[in-house]
Amino acid sequence: MLTFVHMATVTHIPIQEYLGSTYRPDCEYVDGEVRERNVGKWEHARVQWLLAAWFFQHEKQWGITGSTEQRVRVSENRIRVPDLVVLTAGPQPDVLTNPPLLVIEILSPDDTYSDTQERAQDYRAMGVGTVWIVDPKTRSGRMCSGAEWVEAGRLEVKGTALFVELGEIFGRLMTA
Repeated sequence: MLTFVHMATVTHIPIQEYLGSTYRPDCEYVDGEVRERNVGKWEHARVQWLLAAWFFQHEKQWGITGSTEQRVRVSENRIRVPDLVVLTAGPQPDVLTNPPLLVIEILSPDDTYSDTQERAQDYRAMGVGTVWIVDPKTRSGRMCSGAEWVEAGRLEVKGTALFVELGEIFGRLMTA
């Protein structure tokens, strides 16, 4: 059963109902709860746009495809909705069940460290080879391709041509 927490109301629905539902913005399903995601802040959205454009530019060259806010079934009872996923080129299902090459989470001001770490651990447990966490506020990024997190200005996916220079991305952020 699923527990949906919205304001003070808790609703239980089965996972199949969650999978057949549409949320705006999309929500995650975690061990019986429908969880709202932190979205809607300018820098978060702008970094997501710029990263998606970066990978789109390199799709043919790197043999990849990707998506923003794609449902990923990380385990039987958990469906995450990362900011970006990068996959080997080819058709993809509506809900990903095979590990992407790369998952990127962009921090929002309302994200907590523990929630971000929990999402990253879910991706790694699913078999995702590389997870990046990008923080627009501090203009920094971390990558994990094993047990170790490394802060870097150039984020890479080991064993592939995939990379991004965060300085280029952050240089295109417009500030108010």
